[in-house]
Amino acid sequence: MNTVRSPRRLPQRTCIGCRKQEDQPGLLRLALAPDGPGAVVVDLHRRMPGRGAWLHPDPQCMALAVKRRAFNRAFRGKVDSRAVESYFHARTTVQPESGSEN
Repeated sequence: MNTVRSPRRLPQRTCIGCRKQEDQPGLLRLALAPDGPGAVVVDLHRRMPGRGAWLHPDPQCMALAVKRRAFNRAFRGKVDSRAVESYFHARTTVQPESGSEN
């Protein structure tokens, strides 16, 4: 007897910036850095221990999260989000192509 399996549902997470729910693969995971007290970093491999928060990879969501002080609320205490802000700044800054300096 053959059974038909329904497609697996992806886990849903809420962006701390815009507060919209999204499939987990569409969001960045944020976690507390193990070496710095209260420093939040982007967890690219999604393997860092501890409490995590989720954010769309969109500068507007980042700006909303900073404006709403969502990082402190998500991590339940005073945290430093400068590393995450630097990550977004590096992604949006245009790098010159090699060989185009002439």
